[in-house]
Amino acid sequence: MVKLNRIYTRTGDDGTTGLVNGERRPKHDLRIETYGTVDEANAFIGVACAALPAESALVTPLARVQNDLFDLGADLATPEAGKSPGFEPLRIVASQVARVEADIDALNARLNPLKSFVLAGGSPAAAHLHVARTVARRAERLACALAAVETINPEAVKYLNRVSDFLFVAARVANDDGGRDVLWVPGRDR
Repeated sequence: MVKLNRIYTRTGDDGTTGLVNGERRPKHDLRIETYGTVDEANAFIGVACAALPAESALVTPLARVQNDLFDLGADLATPEAGKSPGFEPLRIVASQVARVEADIDALNARLNPLKSFVLAGGSPAAAHLHVARTVARRAERLACALAAVETINPEAVKYLNRVSDFLFVAARVANDDGGRDVLWVPGRDR
C-alpha cells in the first residue's frame, strides 16, 4: 500500500529519481521520460473527465484507463532486470489490453464509420481526449524506444497502443457520437 506522509524528500535535488527497485536514474533517463509521459496522458484524461457530464457513458471506462495508467507507470518504474524490488512487481497484463479492446468495440458500435480523418475539436471534452491521445502516442513511441535498449513488459506497449485508439473513439463519443466531429478536408485552404 502506498503511504505518502511527506511530499518532498529532497532526494531528487541531485537530478536523479528512484525506481521501485531502489535504483537511482537521471531524471532525463528514457525510462523516467516514458512513465512521466504516461502520467501526462493520465492528467489530460482527468481534464477531459472534468469536462464530461457525470452521466456520460465515458466516465467509467475513462476511470478504468486512468487507474490502469497508474499500473502502467508502476510497471515501467520497475525494471525487469537487475535488482529485485523484493516483491511481485505490478505489471500490465493481457486482460487489461483485452478490456480496453472491448471498450473500444462497445463505444465504436454507436458511431458511424468515418469518411475522413478527424481533427481535434468539437466539444471541450473531445478536444482534451484528443490531446490525451497524442500524449499516449508519444508515451508509446518512448516505450518502444525504451524496449529497444532495455527489457520491458511487452503488454505495456500493447496497452499504450490500445489506449490511444480508445481515446480516439472516446473523443468521437464525447462529440455527440461523432455528430460534432471536426473533419479534415484535404487542401481546403490552399
